[in-house]
Amino acid sequence: MTKKKSKPRKKGFFWTLIFTILTAASGGGFSGYLNPELPLLGPLVKNILASFADTLTTGGTGTLSGDSGFLDGPQGPGTSGAFGGSVPVQLASARRPADKILIASFNIQVFGKSKLAKTDVMSVIVQVIRQFDIVAIQEIRAKEDNILPALMAMLNAEGSRYNFLIGPRLGRSVSTEQYAFIFDTNRIEYDPSSVGTMGDPGDLLHREPFVARFRPRTNFPDRAFSFWLVDTHTDPDDVPNEVAALANAFQVMQGALPDEDDVILLGDLNANEFELGPLGRIPGIRWVVGGNTMTNTRKNKAYDNIIFHAPSTTEFSGRWGVLDLQSAFQLSEEDALKVSDHFPVWAEFDIWEGPHNGRVADRPIAARR
Repeated sequence: MTKKKSKPRKKGFFWTLIFTILTAASGGGFSGYLNPELPLLGPLVKNILASFADTLTTGGTGTLSGDSGFLDGPQGPGTSGAFGGSVPVQLASARRPADKILIASFNIQVFGKSKLAKTDVMSVIVQVIRQFDIVAIQEIRAKEDNILPALMAMLNAEGSRYNFLIGPRLGRSVSTEQYAFIFDTNRIEYDPSSVGTMGDPGDLLHREPFVARFRPRTNFPDRAFSFWLVDTHTDPDDVPNEVAALANAFQVMQGALPDEDDVILLGDLNANEFELGPLGRIPGIRWVVGGNTMTNTRKNKAYDNIIFHAPSTTEFSGRWGVLDLQSAFQLSEEDALKVSDHFPVWAEFDIWEGPHNGRVADRPIAARR
């Protein structure tokens, strides 16, 4: 985690967030990068190609896709509406429960060409990702465009069907970073119209959140748990201001679609549960990592978390954990740090849409993987 010199920020907390879309007119994305049915070949997403005419503001009523969040799109077994693709529903992997999905966040610390060349390190990263249905990745830092395709080749070498969504390079210095979502297409589908980067005209964030909408792949898609994922990485030199801005971003995403109230913000916040400021004071907000649980490899900081609105996201099962790379893979601290200075954090959710009747999700139950 490299600290960057901050530049002066434009004033004003009630900033305007413009949600920009990175999908192509075909509905499938960029040569395979957004559509699990296309081959993993083609140009990396670099530029914003389109944006909505309506600007989203705090407390506003604008939507991201008109009257319905489920737009017409490709249909196939186990799919409906905007969640495209034609991958048939398959039996869940024996590694994960059939009626649950495991969502994780992992800062892979300067993930680029150098780390990709380290066989032992990549073996651990591949094994980590295979434990989860979706992993939000932070700190992809490379000039090359082949980092994620190379990782997919490793992940899928034994027959898995992982794919990824990746955002543009972001940052205020020459050392820019990208966010990504890596997901098991046998278990998860996404809405191609939903993939984008939140704009920040007020320049309050070093790296604007990367967002996409997902749901489990089931035989009854209309009953499946659908949700936004908001991938974020705050700047360590400006944490109070950035987590305050994320509170606004979270609330904007809650109102982004009229039929979607599940927003899961996750990533490297550089803050523990007591340092979340306005984000932690949103009524009904819950974070899974707490109680003096450390998330960095040196085990002295709680930087990473998974956050949602508990009365809405009743699908949270109460199970969560921090994957200790040292104990899980029998590594020394030195070798674990070669993988990352962060541990992955994860939470478990039901695959079916839960009742939203004001019931607060159960008290989190920590678990280890």
